Amino acid sequence: MVVYCVLAMALFADCSCEEVMRRLVEGLSWASGSRAPWQVPSNAAIFLARRRLGPEPLVSLFSEVASPLAGPGAAGALYRDLRLVSIDPTCIEVPDTEANDQRFGRASSGRGEGVGAYPQLRLVGLAECGTHVLLKVSAGACSDGEQTLAGGVVDALKDGMLCLADRGLYSFSLWNRVRGTGAELLWRMKSNQRLPVLERFPDGSWRTEIFASDDRKRQE
Repeated sequence: MVVYCVLAMALFADCSCEEVMRRLVEGLSWASGSRAPWQVPSNAAIFLARRRLGPEPLVSLFSEVASPLAGPGAAGALYRDLRLVSIDPTCIEVPDTEANDQRFGRASSGRGEGVGAYPQLRLVGLAECGTHVLLKVSAGACSDGEQTLAGGVVDALKDGMLCLADRGLYSFSLWNRVRGTGAELLWRMKSNQRLPVLERFPDGSWRTEIFASDDRKRQE
């Protein structure tokens, strides 16, 4: 019941915990033919139940069900025979507690006026483009680098996927690691990246080489 409640709280984010539980109770009562009466617990009782539950069952549930959902012909899901997925970072505000402050930190404001009002975690997700379903996530402090966190999701890539990523995620080591999964890659590069034209193709694209640094003697 508590797992259902936590999931429903994400669906009904504007409702109190007690209201979310009330909606669940009504559904369970109806499903049982009103043979099993349910009493809505208090907010305090729900809070304590969530604490007893802990994160492990939800992590296990996500690992069990997170998988591509788009079938053949789904809009935006496939490019030719390749399943479109993307790696994308974001920041999420978390409750203003001392523990969250110490664990995740606060991002500085864009105006240079100190730090934000709430702690923030940085999250990098691997998502299926056609359905926006998350296949794997990696979370850390707001000061953690996007490329570092992206390393926690690339193992979910596999042959038959076309992985999209923005320019902030490119690094030589991460690119090579993702290549090893068998997935095809289509990543943006920074405008100052050196991409020498070694061979130009009829469609205007070209073959190039990338190195660990501008110094070819330090190529990895």
